[in-house]
Amino acid sequence: MDYKYIEQLLERYWQCETTVAEERILREFFSQDEVPSSLATYRDLFSYEAEEQQTALGADFDSRVLEKIEEPVVSIRRNTWKMRTMPFLRAAAVVAVVAGIGFAAQRAFTVSDEPAVSYNYGAYQDTYTDPQVAYEQMSDALKLVSDGLRQAGLEPKDSVKSLNNEKL
Repeated sequence: MDYKYIEQLLERYWQCETTVAEERILREFFSQDEVPSSLATYRDLFSYEAEEQQTALGADFDSRVLEKIEEPVVSIRRNTWKMRTMPFLRAAAVVAVVAGIGFAAQRAFTVSDEPAVSYNYGAYQDTYTDPQVAYEQMSDALKLVSDGLRQAGLEPKDSVKSLNNEKL
């Protein structure tokens, strides 16, 4: 058989110039059992449509699709106030740590020779000029402390007077 006509139809098919009737001729030709080896490479292209028309969905297709659709829904975890604010609290903690390290480093690098608190001992003056008045004021203050300790139930084991008598 002369296959020149089929080859011409294939050329026209690739250029999109064939009619529906000519494409039907090509499909019928390639659906035969015996096709020349030079044209066998095109067989799958033209027999595909006929093979796919015979393919049908299985009987269990509907049930498998419905199983996938009706899968149980996974419960969603509730977002509590704590869970929503946790990222902000973490960020605040990081900022506090970085700021603390920064302030400590700044203080460490700006050390001066002067003490942190300056005491001016020359500005201090005695409150009392008479030593007897100062002694009486101090005795009254210590008596108030002693009375407070007694009221709280704390009795001193040794009194000041007994210690003074032993030293004398």
